[in-house]
Amino acid sequence: MFDPDELEEIRAGHEQWHEESVEPVIDRFGERKETFTTDTGGQEVDRLYTPADVGDLDYQDDLGNPGEPPYTRGVYSTGYRGRLWTMRQYAGFSTPEDTNERYHYLLDQGQTGLSMAFDLPTQMGYDSDDAMAAGEVGKAGVAIDSLSDMETVFDGIPLDEVSTSMTINAPASVLLAMYIAVGDEQGVDRAELRGTIQNDLLKEYIARNTYIYPPEPSMRIITDIFEFCAAETPKFNTISISGYHIREAGSTAAQELAFTLGNGIEYVEAAIDAGLDVDEFAPQLSFFFNGHNNIFEEVAKFRAARRMWHDIMEERFDAQNPKSKQLKFHTQTAGSMLTAQQIENNVVRVAYQALAAVLGGTQSLHTNGKDEALALPTEESVRTALRTQQILAHESGAADTVDPLAGSYYVESLTDEVEADAYDILEAVDERGGMLEAADQQWVQRQIQDTAFDRQKEIESGERIIVGVNEFKVDEDPEMDVQEVTEEDQKRQIDHLESVREERDDEAVEATLEALRETARGDENLMPAIIDAVKAYATVGEICTVLREEFGEYQPGTAI
Repeated sequence: MFDPDELEEIRAGHEQWHEESVEPVIDRFGERKETFTTDTGGQEVDRLYTPADVGDLDYQDDLGNPGEPPYTRGVYSTGYRGRLWTMRQYAGFSTPEDTNERYHYLLDQGQTGLSMAFDLPTQMGYDSDDAMAAGEVGKAGVAIDSLSDMETVFDGIPLDEVSTSMTINAPASVLLAMYIAVGDEQGVDRAELRGTIQNDLLKEYIARNTYIYPPEPSMRIITDIFEFCAAETPKFNTISISGYHIREAGSTAAQELAFTLGNGIEYVEAAIDAGLDVDEFAPQLSFFFNGHNNIFEEVAKFRAARRMWHDIMEERFDAQNPKSKQLKFHTQTAGSMLTAQQIENNVVRVAYQALAAVLGGTQSLHTNGKDEALALPTEESVRTALRTQQILAHESGAADTVDPLAGSYYVESLTDEVEADAYDILEAVDERGGMLEAADQQWVQRQIQDTAFDRQKEIESGERIIVGVNEFKVDEDPEMDVQEVTEEDQKRQIDHLESVREERDDEAVEATLEALRETARGDENLMPAIIDAVKAYATVGEICTVLREEFGEYQPGTAI
């Protein structure tokens, strides 16, 4: 971008500026901190950035135009000028009836996509009346036991007019089967179904722990979904490879990026080993990142992610289809950054995090409710969170040009630094045999835990300020309208489950479950058998029990 003589002149001028203008001011007044770093201390932030910091940058090779390799500036040529990101508020609580009501409310308020939260029993493959589900039914999301519940959730919502993201992992095949079954009932062509299942089991072993089966059968289920959806539901994203929970567990931005792409590499390798062609399934891969506090670090992370995935797919896997090399991602603002103290401050935090996601080119976005540090968000909080996105889209100007921070000496330099750090981490992962092996050795977990520990020490010492928590505190006894799930709500769900069991054809259920068992023992694709089972109103727990019995359960502390 600049010739060597110009760069040398700029460096000399920078040194002169520092000596003549900066040092006298520092000698007299000092600076707020001896060292400035990005949010999690991943990169040191210089006082000033100049063209010398991006002197090696080649526009075509390192940036490219939006919609062109290496996609640093975005995967779409017109950015948000053609179409805004999908505003996809994460929702789901208590019973299917309550969730249906919330979905209709959000759609009426201008939300453009649905995002489905499931309660912990559903995430773990248990029915609401299972002893393991006691006290947790409907607490962290909606309880889904059978196809009847999924029918209720989407009552009055045509599946050919919305896209739905489902944050479900170990039982993802079952919930996807239910969604397809509802679409079949509505007469929707499967090829028109749009949405995403999270379906990211490697992240569960590393950071979140809602796993069921050991890795080998888990990878089989995932690759069966890849194969089935490539043929049946080509517009449905078959996995959302998630860095969000890795960041929530305490990682740096570079660790989030490296471990997420590392998991992506594992999934691609597993699918290829299962006999799939990379260009058949790779266009349906999607990613899920955290939107954290440091605006510039987050923008750099998103830009680096696109460039890295393009290079990984091209160089490691020889992908030919351009869509196989385009990293598309959903962003959720950082739940771990919400505070119970002075919760109104969370509205501001979420707005800045959302701005970073939009400046970084996200394809869809969830903004947290201010009260999510305390409970499931109320209707008022959800509306404010959605309005945050709508104001950002229609009033801020952030969506009017593509990749607006491109060319910033700081952002371009930081993009390179985050990318370099992430590649260093990926190299360390490769040296340990890949993400499965690195997680088996607990190496990945230790990296995250060490970062989280260091951050907590900084907060406790006051080195890192969290407004309202360790600085700028007030005496408060806030009155909050907290969303609650009652015992009556849980009883209603269990009663409905019992009525489904009484009304269904038990022989048909047993036949489909036995067919699923035989399929699990063989090597045929599992999805058709799971769809048959859910259409017979077999429950999530019954289907997952069959697979538990055939595949076993992963036990923490055993070899991955």
